Amino acid sequence: MDGAIFVGGGGEDYATKQGLLLRYANRHGLIAGATGTGKTVTLQILAESFAAQGVPVFLSDVKGDLSGLAKAGSAGFKLHEAFTSRAQKIGFDDYAYEAFPVTFWDLYGEQGHPIRTTVTEMGPLLLSRLLELTDAQEGVLNIAFRVSDEQGLPLLDLKDLQALLVWVGENAKELSLRYGNVSTSSVGAIQRALLVLENQGGYKLFGEPALDLADIIRTDLDGRGRISILAADKLMGAPRLYATFLLWLMSELFEELPEVGDRDKPKMVFFFDEAHLLFDDAPKALVDKVEQVARLIRSKGVGVYFITQNPADVPEDILGQLGNRIQHALRAFTGRDRKELKQAAETYRDNPRFSTEDAIREVGVGEAVTSFLEAKGAPSVVERTLIRPPSSQLGPIEPGERKMLIDASPIAGKYETLKDRDSAYEMLTKRAADAAKEAEEAERRAAEAEETLTLREFNTGRRYTGTEDNKPVSRRRSQKSDEGFSEAVLNVVVKELKGTTGKRIVRGIFGSLFKGR
Repeated sequence: MDGAIFVGGGGEDYATKQGLLLRYANRHGLIAGATGTGKTVTLQILAESFAAQGVPVFLSDVKGDLSGLAKAGSAGFKLHEAFTSRAQKIGFDDYAYEAFPVTFWDLYGEQGHPIRTTVTEMGPLLLSRLLELTDAQEGVLNIAFRVSDEQGLPLLDLKDLQALLVWVGENAKELSLRYGNVSTSSVGAIQRALLVLENQGGYKLFGEPALDLADIIRTDLDGRGRISILAADKLMGAPRLYATFLLWLMSELFEELPEVGDRDKPKMVFFFDEAHLLFDDAPKALVDKVEQVARLIRSKGVGVYFITQNPADVPEDILGQLGNRIQHALRAFTGRDRKELKQAAETYRDNPRFSTEDAIREVGVGEAVTSFLEAKGAPSVVERTLIRPPSSQLGPIEPGERKMLIDASPIAGKYETLKDRDSAYEMLTKRAADAAKEAEEAERRAAEAEETLTLREFNTGRRYTGTEDNKPVSRRRSQKSDEGFSEAVLNVVVKELKGTTGKRIVRGIFGSLFKGR
């Protein structure tokens, strides 16, 4: 199919080819359906097709099955006959097994190249969502980010943010006068949330080297797009971390990529699996941001495809922007299920040959109700479509094969070594160390001054009486000379540094930071 990717066969006897036009692939899409109806295989064949057309792909491997994209299917596979039979039925005449160029990524650095961002790049809005902060706590976090900008304290990893929050807590009174109320209880709540995130392994997401977007928008030497696969089977244990990271990546693509206008094919396609995790209990501000990104990112040449069980998982304002749809079977066991099934059917352009609602309920595994944008961007009439078989291996590859591919990757070694340059933690630690050193030096100078003063008093008393005078001379005499005035000021400074205020600075910034390590 020229200018399109072949998805499957529709119409009578599934003989009519159904395809997704590449020039409308950046108008986004939806893959929906109940568990076990074939969504993962559909995701796999779409990734194959885009890559074959030279379009880079980013997707998350939630079940651990999609690593098979890196290996060609085999005639010895148990479904070989079923695949070849389906290919003949739908007119897939050039069906052949094929492997595709793959780059493996893993937030934990275990099943792929480490993938990171910095705290600054994540920003306070997404970080607040990740930490489940209240409005008041989010306000304090915004103040911390402002302080970071104004004082030149880079926030790269979690320890940077934790150190800065300690400083914010210690200076809450002064900051409250300028930015609004900064309560120590809010600071403490944020610190506890960061500790939970750290215990979940979320600290591995933050740091340097941060992800270079160019490394996920690559083509191979033969012109095929590389498929970036994020290992998400373990990451799904922290679903909010998973959803927030993918949202961050999508927003980074939106912010960093230039406008490209209308293209013959997308610059990149981004698949967001388990999309309901993004919207569960999401504040309106976050949903509005997702809607804005989805609406505008297509002008950057990026197509976003949401994968979820039910279209109702996606807010209507965003759902309305998803022009290319593949709807696998939905089950209707309850009244709510029937209502949602009816709503899903109403979003399609009717086909007089069948009831869309019945078709969504009845399609089998590997079959779907589809509608793609056609001429002038109008949705096509809904069709029952038999999805084409995959060319790559169905199911995961062996761990040894994965390791070989990681070692041979064009970015091998670029992200494996963590860098820890001077940032907020190191700068605040140095400030605390300097304060401690200054206090120690001031104390030493005060002791020397006291010793000098005692000696002067002894000599003065000896001059008049010939004996040692242990009683201190009145301070009024020392105040008559500039030297005496300097000594008095020095004594005040030393007293302050040795007293409550000085101890609070050293203990609050220096001591607490090392406890945090």
